[in-house]
Amino acid sequence: MKIVFLDRDTLSTETRLRPLTFAHEWVEYPCTRVDDVAARIKDADIVIVNKVKLSAQSLAGAPGLKLVAVAATGTDNIDLEACQQQGITVSNVQNYAVHTVPEHTFALIFALRRSICAYRDAVKAGRWQEAAQFCFFDHPIRDLAGSTLGIIGDGLLGQSVAAMGRALGMRVLFSAHKGRVGQGRLYTPFEELLQLSDILTLHCPLNASTRHMIGAAEFAYMRRKPLLINTGRGGLVDEAAVGPALQAGQISGAAFDVVSAEPPPVDHPFMALLNRPDFILTPHVAWASAEAVQALADQLIDNIEAFVSGQPVHQVMFKI
Repeated sequence: MKIVFLDRDTLSTETRLRPLTFAHEWVEYPCTRVDDVAARIKDADIVIVNKVKLSAQSLAGAPGLKLVAVAATGTDNIDLEACQQQGITVSNVQNYAVHTVPEHTFALIFALRRSICAYRDAVKAGRWQEAAQFCFFDHPIRDLAGSTLGIIGDGLLGQSVAAMGRALGMRVLFSAHKGRVGQGRLYTPFEELLQLSDILTLHCPLNASTRHMIGAAEFAYMRRKPLLINTGRGGLVDEAAVGPALQAGQISGAAFDVVSAEPPPVDHPFMALLNRPDFILTPHVAWASAEAVQALADQLIDNIEAFVSGQPVHQVMFKI
């Protein structure tokens, strides 16, 4: 059985992939360009992939492919319809980031809410000496206690973020994405959430109904000038609208760990915001604590072992 890992460098070198217990040939590549995918998977039985795109065309050239083992939770880089048509099982890694992503989310919230980066830069620039007293008040500082945390996405990550928010004395509201109705009394309507939130954080998948669910029209709804945090998926927000929203004061800050193009090209709208004290961009590392990445790697191997033993787990459900 031939196993091909297309993008091993998306896991850190410290992460251990334990040996599989069945006879196999293991081939791994640090990374794979789109043009090379078809040639590298053509005779594979199992493909391991994190972020490389698996198109219908490349999958069609791999007639023996039985399993796509995703080294992540998201599967928007894989043509699931083509996998269904070819009878290819897709498994993903689930619930491994229950601590790391919420912790990174709150690291970004704290950094913006208390202007940590702005004050650090001011100290580096000599502002403290210039102030000639024990402190200075150049940037806003706000408590989280008593503020309203709006969460879009009520999965395990959203619920974990909510628990942290409640522990800090925040009022927590949940909403489904734009256009969803009939979610019950425990949910706040999407437009109302935009109006009530002091901090808005995104923890939902990227699909046709969530792409660009926040853009210029939604920023105009945000009466409380909230912080916008996206550690979910690039593309949930119309990224070209973020700078104008900051400039207009519709939001008081924004922090992104994910971008629609990763890495972002030099002319991406976010690259022009990097010197702003109210904007933070981190390189898709919310998921990447040492503990979480090792848990991901362990579950990845578990998924492959389970499939080969005839008892597949963590299968991605195809839409009928």
